[in-house]
Order: sequence, then C-alpha cells, then structure tokens
Amino acid sequence: MIRDLISKLSLFPRSTAVGVLVFALPVAAEEAIDFNRDIRPILSENCFKCHGPDENKRKGGSRKTGRLRLDTEQGSRMDLGGYTAVVPGNPEESELFYLITTEDEDDRMPQLEEGKRLNESEIALLKQWIEEGGIYDGHWAYQKPVRPSVPEIEAKGFTLVNPIDHFAAQRLVSENLAQSPEADRNALARRAALDLTGLPPTPEEVEAFLADNKSGAFERYVQNLLDKPAYGEHWARMWLDLARYADSAGYADDPLRTIWGFRDYVIRSFNENKPFDQFTIEQIAGDLLENPSIDQLVATAFHRNTKTNSEGGTNDEEFRNEAVVDRVNTTMAVWMGTTIDCAQCHTHKYDPITQEEYFKMFAIFNNSSDEDRKDEKPLIPLYTDAQNKEKAKLETEFATLENDLKKKLRESAHQQRRWKWEEELMEGDGWRVLRPSPADMTADSKAPFTIDDQGVILVGDNSAPRDNYTINTEVPAGAGTITGIRLEVQAHDQLWVLNEFEVRLIGTEQEEEEPADAEEEGDSKKKIPHLKLTNPSASFEQEWYVAKDVLDGNTGDRFTGWAVNGNLHAPNETVFELEKPLDVPEGAKLQFKLYHNFPNRKIKRFRISVSNLAKPMPAIPKELIPVLGKKVTQRTPREEDTLLNFFAQYDPGSKTELTRITEIKKKLDEIEPLTMVPVMQEVSKNRLRTTHIQYRGSFLDLGPEVSPGTPSVFQPLPKDSKPNRLGLAHWLIDHNNPLTARVVANRYWEAIFGMGIVPTSEDFGSQGEAPSHPELLDWLAVELMESGWDLKHLLKLMVSSAAYRQSSKVTPELYGRDPDNQLLARGPRFRISAEMVRDQALAVSGLLSTTMFGPPVKPPQPELGLKAAFGGETDWKTSDGEDKYRRGIYTSWRRTNPYPSMVAFDAPNREFCTIRRDRTNTPLQALVTLNDPVYIEASQALGRRMEAFEGAFEDKAAFGFQLCLTRAPSDKEVAALAKLFQAIQSRY
Repeated sequence: MIRDLISKLSLFPRSTAVGVLVFALPVAAEEAIDFNRDIRPILSENCFKCHGPDENKRKGGSRKTGRLRLDTEQGSRMDLGGYTAVVPGNPEESELFYLITTEDEDDRMPQLEEGKRLNESEIALLKQWIEEGGIYDGHWAYQKPVRPSVPEIEAKGFTLVNPIDHFAAQRLVSENLAQSPEADRNALARRAALDLTGLPPTPEEVEAFLADNKSGAFERYVQNLLDKPAYGEHWARMWLDLARYADSAGYADDPLRTIWGFRDYVIRSFNENKPFDQFTIEQIAGDLLENPSIDQLVATAFHRNTKTNSEGGTNDEEFRNEAVVDRVNTTMAVWMGTTIDCAQCHTHKYDPITQEEYFKMFAIFNNSSDEDRKDEKPLIPLYTDAQNKEKAKLETEFATLENDLKKKLRESAHQQRRWKWEEELMEGDGWRVLRPSPADMTADSKAPFTIDDQGVILVGDNSAPRDNYTINTEVPAGAGTITGIRLEVQAHDQLWVLNEFEVRLIGTEQEEEEPADAEEEGDSKKKIPHLKLTNPSASFEQEWYVAKDVLDGNTGDRFTGWAVNGNLHAPNETVFELEKPLDVPEGAKLQFKLYHNFPNRKIKRFRISVSNLAKPMPAIPKELIPVLGKKVTQRTPREEDTLLNFFAQYDPGSKTELTRITEIKKKLDEIEPLTMVPVMQEVSKNRLRTTHIQYRGSFLDLGPEVSPGTPSVFQPLPKDSKPNRLGLAHWLIDHNNPLTARVVANRYWEAIFGMGIVPTSEDFGSQGEAPSHPELLDWLAVELMESGWDLKHLLKLMVSSAAYRQSSKVTPELYGRDPDNQLLARGPRFRISAEMVRDQALAVSGLLSTTMFGPPVKPPQPELGLKAAFGGETDWKTSDGEDKYRRGIYTSWRRTNPYPSMVAFDAPNREFCTIRRDRTNTPLQALVTLNDPVYIEASQALGRRMEAFEGAFEDKAAFGFQLCLTRAPSDKEVAALAKLFQAIQSRY
C-alpha cells in the first residue's frame, strides 16, 4: 500500500511535524497515526467551526466548566463536568468518539446543519489516534523550516541534476512510479523561455541552444533568459496581481489614477534580482528607512494600490479604514499565506489568530497619512533620466553655493551685521531702524544727543525757532536697495511740523550724474545730488496724540505721541517713497537733514528707518522666533544654519550668490515631473491615531484600545524593532518566521510547475491542503533564505532540475492517477496567462514592441459603448505607433473594466489581492483569438512575415510553424497547412 511504503521510507518522521498530500486510502493497521497528516484535516473540516479558536462561537461543555475545544491538546483534555473530549488510550471514554459514533441524532456530530457526517474511514482514524494517545502536533506551517537531509536514491533509472530531483525521485519510488524521459531540446527551449520571460524564444536563440553541445548548455540557456529585460516584465505580472495594482482607484466611479511608477519599480527590481528581503522591506516600509531613495519611496505604493472612493457623500474615514483592513489582509496573504481577514469580525474559526491580534496588526498600518482623498496625497514626483541628471547637476551647484555662502556669512564682518540685523528683526515691523552715534549728529541749537532703542533723544534746550539737524549713519546690514524712508517724531510739548527732509549718500566713491543746475567745484568732481522724497503716505493713524505710556516716563504731558504734522488727527508717522531707488554699498553712510521753522515746536525725540518698499523684510518665520530669542552660544548647528539662510536673503554682500541660487531654484521649479506616485507616509507624532477593536468589523462600533503587534502563534517582532511598518517588514523576512520563505518558494514552484507543493497557495493554515513534498518545500525555503533571498537562484534550481526537464507527454493511466502532476512523474503542462497569450501572438508576428516602462498604453479593443457607474466612458482611443504593440503588463488596467481579451483568459480585475489566478477553458477564449482586433492584426503580420520568407509554400509554412511552436513541422503537418491554405484561398 502507498501509505505503508511511505511509512517504511520514513518520509514522515514525527519530528518534522509536517503533513503530505495523500490519496484517500485507509491507514494500515500497523501504521502509526500522524496528527497533521491524518487527524488535523478531519478536525479542521468538521469540528473547528464550533470547537476551535473562536471563543465566542465555541459550543459544547458549559459556561461553568468551559466549552468543548478540539484545536489544542489542552482543550481536548479539559474536564467538561465529569467527562473529557479525548481520554488518551481510551476511545470508549472519550466524548469526541461518542459524539461521532452515537445513534442519538440529537447528540451526533457534526450536526447535519453544520456539515456532513464522518465516514467510516475518518472515524477509524480518530479512534486509532485516541488509542495511540491522542497526541497533538503543532501545525506544520507554523514551525520554523529546517533544512532536511537530501535523500539518497538507490533506485535505477532516475536522472538527478540537483537536490530537487532527489526529493522528487523519493516520492516517485514510494508511489512505484518512474521519471518521464527528458523533453527534446526544442520543447525545452520553448518551455523555459515562456516560463522565464513570458515570450517564445527567437529563432536565433533556439539555433544557438541547439548548436551548443557542451556540458551545461541548458543551464547557460536558462541564464541568458534570466538576464533578459523580458524576465522582469514577465515576473512583475505575478507580483502586480499580489499588489492589486491597477491604473484606477476603484469603487463605483473608478477614476483613473497615476501609479505606474510602482509597476516600473517592480520590473526593475526583478531585473536587478533585488534580494526578496530587501524587496519586502522597501514595499512595506521604504519611507521609514534612513535617507530613503526615490525608488524606496515609490516601492511603498504597494500599499497605496488600495481603492479610494471619491464619490460625493461618502465618509472618508470609512474608506480609509477599509484601506487599512485591506493592507492587513494583503500583507498576511502575500507574505504569510494566511487568510487573516476572518479575524476582522471575530476570532479566527480555524487558525489560532484572535480578533485582538488582528487589530494589533491593524494598528501597525493605522498611522499612514493617506485619508481616502481624491488627490491621492501623499505623492512624490518622478522624473526622466535626463531630468534627473539635470536636477542632480543643479542641486550639486546649489549645495556648493549654499555651503560657500554659509562660510562667508560666518566671517566676523558679516556676523556683526547679522547680530544687528537680528535685533532689528525682533522688532518685527519690516523696517531697519538707524542708530547713529551721537558724534555723527549735529543741531543748530547745539542740543546734545543720546541714543536708545527707541531712537535719538535731544537732551537740553532746543528752543530755537528754527533748527537744522544733520545725521550721518551707517546703513544696517541687509538694507541693500532703499526705496522708502520712515520718519517718526515726538514733540516736546506740542506737535511739531517738518519743513524739509533730505537724504544723500556720503563716504563713498560712487558718483552720480551732475544735475543741470549743479554748481562747478574746483576739483571737477560731480556733486552727489539730494534725493527727492515723494508721495508721503500715512501708515498708521491715531485719533489723539496723547501718549498712554510716554517714552521717557512722563505720562503727564498730553502732547507726547510720535508725529510729523501739527494736525491733531494726522498720522503718527510718515513714509516717504524715494523718487528712484538708492543702492547702498557695504560700508556706505547715509546723511539725513531735517529742518523746521516753527517757533515753540520742539523735537524731543525722533527715529528714522529705511526699507525696500518693493521687497520689505518679511515677518519672522514661526520656527525662527524662539531661535532669535536664544543667545548665539545656545543655538544648535541646525538652528544656526536656518538663521544664516534667512539672513542671507537680506544681506547685500550675498547678492551674487543669492542671484545664482535664485536662478537655480527657478530652473529646478521649471522641471516638470513625468508623473506623481502615491506613497506611504506616517502621520506626525502629534496626529497619531489610537486603534480599537472594531466589533463585527465596524469602524463605528469600537471596543478596547489595542497596541501594535503581531499574532502570538508566530515568532515575536525582532529585538530592537519598533512595532511599526519597518518592524513588521523585518518580522516578515526574519529567518525564524515559519511562513514567508515557504510561501515564496511555493509560489514560484506553482508558477513553474503549474501547481504549488502546497496546492492552496493562498492558505497555509488549517483549512489549506498539506504539501505534497513537505521536505522539498522546507529545503527550498531554507535554500532561498541562505542564498540571500536570491529569486533568480531559486528559479534556476527549479528549471534546471530533471523534474522540470521531463517530457510533458502523459499516458491515460498516469493522468487518471495524478491529473495535476503533483507527483512530478512528467514535465509541467498548463495554460499560460492572459498576458502571455497576447504577447506571444505579437512576438511571433513581429509586431511586439520592446519599449519598457512609462505610462500605461491603450491597445486596440472592441468598442463596447459602456460607462463606469457615475464615471466616464470605458472605451478608449487606441494608442498611436508602437505603443499599441507593447507587452500586456503596460496595458491600462481599469478595475471596473479590465482589458476585455485578458479577462477572457482569466485575468483578475485587481480590486483585491489575487494570490492564484483561475484557469478556465471556455469558448470565449477561442472567439477572442478569432475576432479580437489584436489577434487579427497579429495574424495579418505573421502572414506577411511568412510571405516575405524566400522559398516555396512549404518553406514559408515551415518558417511560420517554427516561429509559433519553436520546432520544425512534420511532413504531415505541412500537408495539413497546405490543404487549409488552398481551401481558404479558394473560398476568398
């Protein structure tokens, strides 16, 4: 018997705690029971729903003693009030055995409304298991894979190329089967090319392979395929299914979105053979890496492929919540092969994952800054290679200029100006107050001067009816070009009237054009004319000039406010605009002259400020206010740099550098991005969300708060990892994680052999099928991890194996015994994907474009006259030129209306993550190849290509046959083609 043979060959030692796919044959009496192989499937299928992990749905027993639980050994031994579900060694005393065998229909389990009754074979297995002790083993998939020893195969007639063949041959021996002979080279060339690149090989590639008679020819051929750009395009398709990638946002109106930068990232990653652990980290948490690259940010669009609902009247928080749920479900499905979505509403009925643990995972994703917005923010821009080179050049020059400018600004002369400037900046009114030295001021009245922060004070008597004041003062740092002057005057005991106000540059070699009425001087130097002051305008009004707090502390004087006009209702200051701008060089001084001719109106204090009215000093940025309030020695280097950058904008000595910096900024701003990509980004610390259990999965019905974490059945988060997306990414690719490597290895096996070692590649849990070759799966998983997560290495092992190279021809007997080829007694044979069907037609016809990357394209499709609900038309204008012949992976993918011909060949709409595509065989597929515009045009192009081939009709037919099937036709096949051609020619 098969099971007996397996047992004798020790394929299932208990220590491995793994099961294997076996056919429904009874267990031999002398064979020991294996819990994972024989018992867990029965309990999971028939018992766990009511007696499994979900404590809220558990039945049997009583509230007082506890409910009947069969998913754990401890639960099966629990005292339920004088009886126990499993009494080791004694089926007759075990409640489980009673319930599955009793004649009492009220007690018999499973109850009819819950499922079918157990058959005799299943009852016998459970009885034998209890007799042998009722021992439980942990689920095989939840135990860390350990590399098993490669079996030694003593049987003759087996070709063993690498360890894969040893495991495959061991199973064949146990099943009394043999390998099939190796496929011919033409078949291998076609098979490998389609599997690794998604395209048939070119005649030149086939010819070179056939001519290579040296050892390792096939391995070299395989490596050449792995090195082709088409490799990344082909394998990216599988990943885009997992990532639920689409060029639209989903839901009713399904608007288009721009996210193709992520598709290109995936293609590049496969072609670069990016290690899968790095690939994982970048997609889950690329934005949380230190100094992430643009590619690593784009990678996070993996979880921005979630749907968004921009329809009017929808609740953004509801659909943001739905996106987070999708991220949890997708992450566990893609990397862990676990259907965790059940636990959103209740504790999982079959696997040991509680609802609280589900929302611990939810909490990890709950602090991303996307919020179901129509604009898809946050976004990052992508540029072409030429744009990136130009940007890099400009940014390098920009950085050099900034560094040079900072060095310059730290020089002592600039520092002194900056400190004065900082004092003025704190005043916050946008004007530079002049603070002349008393020695640089004169008055006809001989009144002495003093200086304080409020301006110039006249001390003593200035009672002359007419008085002239001259002030020479250095211009504050950063004044640059002056276009306005503000004069504020405080009267001594009554309001004061200004008669004249003049300004000129002094102490500089700068010369101005001599005015027409200028007087001649002996040294023939040109006079520097007085600048005219025009357009006086009030900048502030005060109804009465009564000071509430007189500047010198004298609050009893009614007429002590600032003023320049004797009218009681006039403004308290006057701003003069210069007739033409005055450029003030560094080190220059301004001379001001004030004159009045009204007796008994005396100046007590005045203040002069200058400004560039066209470019006034801005308000202090919020972040600089506390910095300016600190002493220089207390500022951090970053604060000092920020302040320097701000000061430089108003420092006349920085004009050259600033001009060039401005030019560079303008050029950078003018570089328009090629596209914008939605990415993941964490919210700021002050906006962190709390996560609660959601009863029945409703975001409106909240339970207790939970913290971020992972299910306890698996290994804990790595040490020193934070419970965020980055910690989760490292948890997924941790070598102690029992699932990720197995799931990835199984998915690649499924892609190459047509069915996974675990047939249910979407579910490695209790409800999934057991592996057909458990030790082989573990060997591949460990090999993948120890190779540095090298996916090309994994693929090369698979396609180089003798198991892969077998002929796919199958006898009726073998097909009847193993229709899905899980025993690997022949080569793989299964339908290719929708994209490959189309790409292959374009390739053999010579139409296929090899252009890579860029926006999605719109190949020909039938006019359907349909519209998306609440949205625009789903028909499109066919792309121009070679874009309509691009590979299928570049076709625009709208969720409500995917490309019709691909749908006919089982392509998903990608509303959600697709782990495994269905394979169907329907008349629609034949109709597509007969009537779809793409296939008609490909047929015409292939015909023209055959017609252009030199030779007789038979030669042309053979050439076309070779293109399509990678082998020469037989005489019979050529005759059949000739007959068909003649019949068609006669008809038309």
